[in-house]
Amino acid sequence: MSRLVIVESPTKAKTISKFLGKGYVVESSFGHIRDLPKSKTGVDVENDFTPTYLVPREKKARVKELKALAADATEILFATDEDREGEAISWHLAEVLGEKPEKIKRITFHEITKKAILHAVENPRTLDLHLVDAQQARRIVDRLVGYELSPFLWKKVRGGLSAGRVQSVAVRLIVEREREILAFKPEEYWTIDAKMAADGKEFDAKLSQIAGEKLEKFSITDASAAHAIEKNLSGAKFLVADVEKKSATRQPAPPFTTSTLQQEANRRLGATAKVTMMLAQRLYEQGYITYMRTDSVNLNADFQTDAVAFAREKFGADYTTGPRAYTNKSKGAQEAHEAIRPTDIRQIPELLASTGMEPKMMKMYDLIWRRALASQMAGVEFNQTGIDIEATSAVDKKTYTFRANGQVIKFAGFMAVYPDAQKETIVPEVQVGDAVDAREILSVQHFTEPPARYNDATLVKILEEHGIGRPSTYAPTIATVIDRGYVEREERRLKPTEIAFIVNDMLVEHFPQITNYEFTADLENQLDEIADGEKEMVPVLHAFYDPFKKNLVEKIKSVVAQKAPDEPTDEVCDKCAKPMVIKVGRFGKFMACSGYPTCKNAKPIHETSDVKCPLCGEGDIVPRKSKKGKAFYSCNRYPDCKNAYWDKPTGKLCVACEAMMVQPLRGDAKCSNKECKTNEGKAATGRGGRFKKKIDKSTESEGDEKNPSAE
Repeated sequence: MSRLVIVESPTKAKTISKFLGKGYVVESSFGHIRDLPKSKTGVDVENDFTPTYLVPREKKARVKELKALAADATEILFATDEDREGEAISWHLAEVLGEKPEKIKRITFHEITKKAILHAVENPRTLDLHLVDAQQARRIVDRLVGYELSPFLWKKVRGGLSAGRVQSVAVRLIVEREREILAFKPEEYWTIDAKMAADGKEFDAKLSQIAGEKLEKFSITDASAAHAIEKNLSGAKFLVADVEKKSATRQPAPPFTTSTLQQEANRRLGATAKVTMMLAQRLYEQGYITYMRTDSVNLNADFQTDAVAFAREKFGADYTTGPRAYTNKSKGAQEAHEAIRPTDIRQIPELLASTGMEPKMMKMYDLIWRRALASQMAGVEFNQTGIDIEATSAVDKKTYTFRANGQVIKFAGFMAVYPDAQKETIVPEVQVGDAVDAREILSVQHFTEPPARYNDATLVKILEEHGIGRPSTYAPTIATVIDRGYVEREERRLKPTEIAFIVNDMLVEHFPQITNYEFTADLENQLDEIADGEKEMVPVLHAFYDPFKKNLVEKIKSVVAQKAPDEPTDEVCDKCAKPMVIKVGRFGKFMACSGYPTCKNAKPIHETSDVKCPLCGEGDIVPRKSKKGKAFYSCNRYPDCKNAYWDKPTGKLCVACEAMMVQPLRGDAKCSNKECKTNEGKAATGRGGRFKKKIDKSTESEGDEKNPSAE
């Protein structure tokens, strides 16, 4: 006889089993053990929203195995994740196993370490049904919206569409940002920049005032005004009018929450929210970091003490001022939770390199480790210098003031472990009255730019600011809007598809509560209140569903269909001779027979471009999407020609090897041939080897794009 411990994943089970003795059996449920049925709504609205849960066919064998183990165990400990979803998984397990309540215990922990596991085992509790109800309420609301609103879209717009409580809000944000971009009209403005020198050192300065009046962004709006200023300054003498010196301190950022980890991993590592959470999940289950779904910036006292001591040993006593505490700013943050941090600050990233950890996981751990340590270190100290340089024009008799700013890092502080883009700018040591050599006065034309499309990081940030979603929902929401064909990735940014505009406009007009930011955030708050035991599940569900259902019934009758028609073509089907049409699928547009479903003939659309394929000399290099939505560029003669690139080809060939030049998102154009000598010191992108194999696989897997039944 032994105590049975059940977790969600085999990796987690393997890690925990190392800390428990022979009297324990640790097993995995392999995720959710049961769920609502896929074939129907599965919620009895008339009977207080009673859900019907089913064990999926693929889980029945596992349930049988767990039942046998549970029957032989003296005690059953559910050790699923400590959030609502984990609590719900434990509750479902308890219901399925059917064991006596007194035999079942719940244990929770924020990190998978021996100390934490043993403490949890010694301090079990009963299942928290408030957390279970909160998770059930979320699941029921999302099921009702999805299963009742989606058919409305099928009738009024097009088959195969879907709607969702959080996904529709995310789509609205992305669509509205795109409309801002489309409506944007660039405005011209000019700056007057100067290359100056003093004491043998060159530095940059900008015109900041004319006759004592501060220049605003649009003070100079055309070339004639800018060139007139240049002319007025011709031959003028420049003297230092003022020197301002001051010290400044910048404090470290808090340790990571789920949303800030997703944002920073996107910015520094280029990782999507989905990839970030996948890697963080692995690190957590292997015992390297604490639980990764959290909105708290709290750190426990033991870790703070250890981190401060480590910083002093590693960098010196000046690099820490003692433990630091941070305040949560996100709406509805759970103060009792803890931020994402390494389980042991002395487990430095370099030590893990010898464990065989995959590079992506290493980078994610390194990021988390550095941010957590930096949060307990001293601030960065700067010496900032501002120099005002004046010249009086002999032409218009006005005084022109240029401003030069310098910054020198006096003390690195937390940047010793967590560096960022902060750069030093050196200006010469000058005194008031010193002459300055203006070596070049430049008129520089600028245009205002539209707001950028959201990427994973900025979308997560805006969702959090609105109070929409919770740590466990950000990544799935982004994945869903992409999988449903409403959004596609274009150069790591989220771009709405044509159908997204149509669906969004219909939902905003006819179902404002579903796409309203404040309403969605308020529902999240009510779910939090259910979890805290402050509200009951059924009244909250009625308050949401009753007006939603009443409006849905009315809109089904009154709303005129706005079908998104298939785009006609002049081509005929080579199998049945009916006209071919252009459809839109998960991976963009494709050609299909208008006789579907009788005729299922379909094929990709061969786009053209001005960039000829250098490999075959016949095809054009066109943008494509992989199965996971990642943008790449390949020959439109695929599969006859399998030439492909991750970065955008420029159309020019390398002068050294005649391979295609490509333009990365950042930096200068480079050769796509990774062996080319021009790429020394650069991260090359190109053909052949591992890259080519991956592209071939992703392109071949786009079979769904060729199957109109996927609609």
